[in-house]
Amino acid sequence: MSTVLGVGWIVLVLVAAVGADVLPLADPNAVDAKSALQPPSSDHWLGTDGLGRDQLSRLVHGAQVSMTVSVAAVAIGVFVGGLLGLTAGYLRGRFEGLVLGVSDVVLAFPGLVLLLVLLAYVGRSLVAISVIIGILSIPLYARVARANTLSVTEHEYVRAASVLGATRLLGVFREVLPNIVLPLTAYAFVALGRVIVLEGSLAFLGLSVKPPDPTWGQMIADSKRHISDTLWPLIPAASAMFFTVLALSLIGDRLRRTIDVRGEDA
Repeated sequence: MSTVLGVGWIVLVLVAAVGADVLPLADPNAVDAKSALQPPSSDHWLGTDGLGRDQLSRLVHGAQVSMTVSVAAVAIGVFVGGLLGLTAGYLRGRFEGLVLGVSDVVLAFPGLVLLLVLLAYVGRSLVAISVIIGILSIPLYARVARANTLSVTEHEYVRAASVLGATRLLGVFREVLPNIVLPLTAYAFVALGRVIVLEGSLAFLGLSVKPPDPTWGQMIADSKRHISDTLWPLIPAASAMFFTVLALSLIGDRLRRTIDVRGEDA
């Protein structure tokens, strides 16, 4: 049941993010000082922030940033890292050593510090944030893909395919790849949540996309100025981030349990 609720929540967030520009919402950047810090009402379903901007509109448009960054970054990491890890685990030898060595070097740097340095150099655009986070995550996916590839190549049917004359390339894509997709997918769902939190942290520090474009992290940062007056402006963005990360974790855990059951049956 929890997985179903998680899937339902993610679908809702995705629909909101994709349809943010066509939904009948107020301008997320329209300032109305007279309506600042208003509680939920018929005019503003989730109230307003310290500048009188509509919280619901900013929440939905903020979902665009969070989901775009997370999906793009994870897609880059899964595709490149998965391919490198798959190839390294299947071919072994020097290529495996090279992939592991580069991964160790990248992972040795404090991730957040390296991210901040790169963002300071290339700028804070949505594309830059997505690509940099994706590139920095490649070693993690490469390790996951390699570990699962090593496990799969020990199976008799993979060895049999090699004995029967299957080329290495054919063996990788026909025998190994289908068996590491599910573990990579399970890890990717959990990673999506981590990227959302990371982007939110960058926005909280003022290092994500530039204002006034709304992000969940920026909404939380804006609300901290008014915590002594009211907690309400903090609740929508914090709740959306919490439930989205929780839903992604539940889906990832469900996939992991499915993998474990298959492993026991094998």
